[in-house]
Amino acid sequence: MRIGFIDTVHPILAQRLERAGHTCIAMHSLSGNEQEALRRTLNGIVVRSRRMDADVIDRSPELRFIARVGAGLENIDVDHCRKKGIMVLNSPEGNRDGVGESCVMLLLALMKSLVHANMSVRAGLWPREALRGTDLRGKTVGIIGFGQMGSSFAEKLRGFGVRILGHDKYKSGFSRAGIEECGLDQMLDESDVISLHLPLTAETQHFANAAFFNRLKKPTWFLNTSRGGVVHTKALLDAIDDGRVIAAALDVLEFEKPELDGLDPSNDQTTQHRLMHHDRVLLTPHIAGVTHEGKFKMADVLATKILHHFPHATT
Repeated sequence: MRIGFIDTVHPILAQRLERAGHTCIAMHSLSGNEQEALRRTLNGIVVRSRRMDADVIDRSPELRFIARVGAGLENIDVDHCRKKGIMVLNSPEGNRDGVGESCVMLLLALMKSLVHANMSVRAGLWPREALRGTDLRGKTVGIIGFGQMGSSFAEKLRGFGVRILGHDKYKSGFSRAGIEECGLDQMLDESDVISLHLPLTAETQHFANAAFFNRLKKPTWFLNTSRGGVVHTKALLDAIDDGRVIAAALDVLEFEKPELDGLDPSNDQTTQHRLMHHDRVLLTPHIAGVTHEGKFKMADVLATKILHHFPHATT
């Protein structure tokens, strides 16, 4: 098979595919015309952040699969692929540890006022009482979306002495020692911490909106390491200012560009400015799953999946 790589990824993916007899073509540095000519001959495409909409897919008539190095599939028109019988693969197993560990880091940083403490000492201050932290032990942590990332966070919480609630609209039967499966109402009633692990779809766009935050029964710590669009940022900031959310850590923002390589400064400038200057929001640049180990594992897992379906170099 002829497999085009339109983004740079860990070389283990191409190495394993080529060992199986497939031809891998690096396309990310080619001109538009060169890419267009090659697309017509491709049986597979490997993508990371580039968009694969219906028009692009249709310009590859021999296409049999699209493989995304990563978890989210919002940059691929999955419905169009399904209609055309094109397989879509991804590799959330590869960076689940990075995301789970980052969630623990972000949560503890919020509860222990880590950023403010660091800034205070550097400013020559020593405000111990003002920076008195909160213990995680004994808290109830609610995880919305119990796929690879949500379940990884739950695993990493072992040993902290917390109660874990899990909610997933499309999964069930994942209750086990230390994890309680529950409905959304119970989660919003009982959680001290809420962490989102949802894909970005038409259904989940602004999932955490004003109505969501208004349903919280007690002040809550809030995390989002999934996709920025699942949170309505203005509603979150309002909830923080109103005391319904104690503080938030966001690794992803709804103002990110589609390529996930930065922010769009023209997107709701007022809310962006408010967000950037809010002292109870901790921000990181979409790096929860960006680790050295994850880069390798995402590519390696994807190679295994591709070779499971297409083990030989035949079309």
